[in-house]
Amino acid sequence: PRIVSIKSRKVGLMNRLVQLAILAYVIGWVFVWEKGYQETDSVVSSVTTKVKGVTMTNTSGLGPRVWDVADYVIPSQAENSVFIMTNMIATLNQTQGLCPEFPDKSTTCKSDADCKKGYAGTHSNGIQTGKCRVYNLTDPSIKTCEIFAWCPVENDKNVPKPAFLRDAENFTLLVKNSIWYPKFNFTKRNILPTINHTYLKDCIYNIKTDPFCPIFRLGDIVEAAGQNFQEMAIEGGVMGLQIRWDCNLDKPASRCVPKYSFRRIDNKDSAHSVSPGYNFRFAKYYRISPNDEYRTLIKAYGIRFDIMVFGKAGKFDIIPTMINIGSGFALFGVTTILCDIIVLYFMKKRYFYREKKYKYVEDYELQGDHPSYGSQTDVHDNSTTR
Repeated sequence: PRIVSIKSRKVGLMNRLVQLAILAYVIGWVFVWEKGYQETDSVVSSVTTKVKGVTMTNTSGLGPRVWDVADYVIPSQAENSVFIMTNMIATLNQTQGLCPEFPDKSTTCKSDADCKKGYAGTHSNGIQTGKCRVYNLTDPSIKTCEIFAWCPVENDKNVPKPAFLRDAENFTLLVKNSIWYPKFNFTKRNILPTINHTYLKDCIYNIKTDPFCPIFRLGDIVEAAGQNFQEMAIEGGVMGLQIRWDCNLDKPASRCVPKYSFRRIDNKDSAHSVSPGYNFRFAKYYRISPNDEYRTLIKAYGIRFDIMVFGKAGKFDIIPTMINIGSGFALFGVTTILCDIIVLYFMKKRYFYREKKYKYVEDYELQGDHPSYGSQTDVHDNSTTR
């Protein structure tokens, strides 16, 4: 191949600049920022939670009542999450029998002809008997179809405001997180070795003063996500508590520490106003006599805290180091290709350079008389520019 040496400051400077950019990319991005000399592994994690807090309510329906963890944490344990009830609609002393359905467009009636015996709609509270009854004696004009159901039926038209357990913002959540990087057999807990029992008993997470305390005040979590706890407590929602473990295992293990962040996961804006928040129903059953079964139906509104753990660990390994070094050297070949393109297609003297770079000959087989193979007229071509 022909080697063409172009003595041009512009081409030489461009060549060196491209080489410098590639070198900066390999050293700065691949090795320093991305740590291309390390083998990496993803985190394996387990999470357990514990909630603490007591509050008191006094309503006409329930009277004075104290609420503790067993009342408002439902269920008592869940996988990587915890639900805390902040509001509720309670329907007391339900028993199975006949009663009028709650009035809406599909259940109101004027006569028995408007009710279908045995019918149960998607949103029905029971099975229609085919009769039309007055819903409320104080207003005889409102009639609904009679149903066989748990009576009296629930009335969830009006959600209590302010929230029933509005003091829940002062409850605390202890998050215990254990991680494992199996490739490096490295384990650690978010309750760091520097944390003792005395500190853990009194600390509350604060990003400035107590960034490694695993106990969080619920109001602080919601506020850190840019939300208002009292507004969120009315209809509920879903919060994300994110724990990130990014560990450089070439450094001491004490520098592998968790970083906490918070965000609201369910949408709460004017464009998502249909069925907002988070709620579900559950019942507590009891018997006054052996033949009379009753229940208290509760429609619970609350905040579910999902604990999400992310992380990546890295440690020096010769194999990824050599692979990235080899890839870096291979990139230097781009310099020659780029300079060739600029010299041959964009510079003013591109036609002159192209003539010097390439030797054009006719097809050997089409020539009638041709010199012997290997004569001095043979041209070996290649192009490297600098």
